[in-house]
Amino acid sequence: MTDPASKSKPAANDPIVEREQTAATDIMTKVTSDEAESAPLPSAEDILRNSKKLRDRIERYGSKQIIKTLDSAAREKGLKPYQAELILMQKYFEETKRRMIILFEGRDASGKGGTIRRVARYMNEKHYRVVALGKPSDAERTQWFFQRYVKHFPRGGEVTLFDRSWYNRAMVEQVFGFCTPEEYKAFMKGVVGFEKDLVRQGTILVKLYFSVTKAEQARRFQRRKDDPLRQWKLSEVDLQAQERWDDFTSQKYEMLKRTHSNHAPWTVIRSNNKHQARLNALRTILNSVPYERGHRELDYVPDPEIVISGSREVEQMEAERIRRGKFSY
Repeated sequence: MTDPASKSKPAANDPIVEREQTAATDIMTKVTSDEAESAPLPSAEDILRNSKKLRDRIERYGSKQIIKTLDSAAREKGLKPYQAELILMQKYFEETKRRMIILFEGRDASGKGGTIRRVARYMNEKHYRVVALGKPSDAERTQWFFQRYVKHFPRGGEVTLFDRSWYNRAMVEQVFGFCTPEEYKAFMKGVVGFEKDLVRQGTILVKLYFSVTKAEQARRFQRRKDDPLRQWKLSEVDLQAQERWDDFTSQKYEMLKRTHSNHAPWTVIRSNNKHQARLNALRTILNSVPYERGHRELDYVPDPEIVISGSREVEQMEAERIRRGKFSY
């Protein structure tokens, strides 16, 4: 009879073990001191044999989980050269006293928050801010609509990242009736001119829309429900997002069609793959600023399968509508 315990311990020639050995070797090559660099590195086999911590983790979590963790670490490492470029970009703003605003829009669970964290992770916190506004107060409801956003705009040398922005009125507020039809019409009529004036006065404005499929959104919602550490992310609006999918799609179409302009274009990020969405969002942001690049060997070209213009998204949605009789994403 096969020993049940042996099933949790991969064989020495298991391809999973071989992959972990390679990953372990990569980890060991990250040593930074001159002394360590000059010392011979142990083989991957020695690492696995002698590292009790790694053996214990394989036995406790299984090889697949260890590989998933190592893959995640490798993906994060792949973002670092671009994050270093963001620091140089930020230096450009400090020196020129120019301003930058980045809007992160998209459906719930489309990956906006995770991307914002990767953008801001290594930047100088004295010169950027992340703004995520809640419901407007009674006093704010009586003000000019853009006023609550304008007070968070960057000064010279600063970057402001909006986790949802004034376009909340074009999407969530319109779908759930949080604004009147007159307020919605006034916004859609005035927002293009508002942004044109903003850009004309020297602000670099980047508008990113993260596009996720209905099936992937449902999967991420389920993960939030099942994970105690993520349950706080669920809101009443989230719980209705799947039911109101078509309504949000129609509003997305109207928003992109009417507010994509030469001076303030939309960039759509396909975000089913979180890593690719984050990587290509970083590339898009870096390409929008005329700073002096530090790593010219990096690939700054966005993946055309991940990043498309707002006008192209509108064309694809219209073609899909003709083909299927409705929008599907």
